[in-house]
Amino acid sequence: MEDLINTFEIGRVLIKLLLFIDKRPSSGEYVQEIRHHLKELDQELEVGQTYSLDVVDVCEQPYLVEHFRLITTPALVKFAPGQQQVISGSNILTQLDQWWPHWQREITALSDAAMVGKRFPITDSDGLQAEGELAHSVEVMKLSDEIFRLKQEKEDLEAQLQFKNRIVAMLAHDLRNPLTAASIAVETLELGYGEEITENRRSLSPKLTAQLLRHAKTQIRAMDRMISDILQTAKGAAADLQIQPQEISFNTLFAETLASMRNKFEAKSQAIDLDIPQDLPQVYVDAGQIQRVISNLLDNASKYTPEGGGLHVSALHRTTQKIQVCVKDTGPGIPTSKREAIFEDSVRLQRDESQDGYGLGLALCRRIVRAHYGQIWVESDPGEGSQFCFTLPVFRS
Repeated sequence: MEDLINTFEIGRVLIKLLLFIDKRPSSGEYVQEIRHHLKELDQELEVGQTYSLDVVDVCEQPYLVEHFRLITTPALVKFAPGQQQVISGSNILTQLDQWWPHWQREITALSDAAMVGKRFPITDSDGLQAEGELAHSVEVMKLSDEIFRLKQEKEDLEAQLQFKNRIVAMLAHDLRNPLTAASIAVETLELGYGEEITENRRSLSPKLTAQLLRHAKTQIRAMDRMISDILQTAKGAAADLQIQPQEISFNTLFAETLASMRNKFEAKSQAIDLDIPQDLPQVYVDAGQIQRVISNLLDNASKYTPEGGGLHVSALHRTTQKIQVCVKDTGPGIPTSKREAIFEDSVRLQRDESQDGYGLGLALCRRIVRAHYGQIWVESDPGEGSQFCFTLPVFRS
């Protein structure tokens, strides 16, 4: 803006021009073309330079773009003297030829008036005033934009602090249950295999030992999953997931995930109905990340299915490039207005308040599925359960 304000010469009226460009490769050549054309127009008058031209990069000075309400680039703005004019489009040079004589007559009249001391509506001082008003408007817009940015940062930081406090509180609460269960299993094993075995403290049978080990392992995996979900979410939605896809059988992935969660379903006497064809094509996925999706969906399905209820898992070869997997529960269902919101970070429905968890699982599932160029969605009717479906890429040799 200092260049704009310093271009005025005492006793003369200049046509003040701004050329707005973007960062496209041809912009530099276009600036030179405009400068050359203006110089040719000015030389025809043989009275010295009658204009000033400043080049504005729209990316570096968006405030000026907003001030002049520009829509496209390149654009040439005559902002003083007199009424502002904007020339844009593919024929700026042709329009400049048309307007140049009119602008020259305007500054000639203003210069003559200044010489005899007359006061026209627009004089030399008015040209300076226009530049001053422009500079003032730009500074106001800069300050407004900075205030808005600082307010946004303040709100983001407050939201992060609130989120952190919620997570710490829920972590302390939710880890207690699996930690207690795992501790009991380990302590029982310790008692059964302690150094002093009496009639009242007999060694554990192999079957009970295996059961206790599986139970402890399941609870430890649950805690690990909680912590992993929190750490991944804490990186923010913009953070890249570490995806390392490979060819693998979906049936194998699912079987391993289901085996690690069997105790959870058995504890609630929940039956799982499977409809997964054995001839599904190989998928091209990150095995660990997709197992996280499956375990989250199975965990949610179990959580909202009453004791003695049933779950249904199905898969099909949807297209030549995708398979579709669905996990259905017999829980309370999800209101229509909430079906998109549940995939946002830390969004919990009212029905979730009595349940363990953070409202992070589905948001993480969506990020993982999208990282595999797939889709995830929910189909649900209140009172009739919910069905979560997602797609995965088929391996193509």
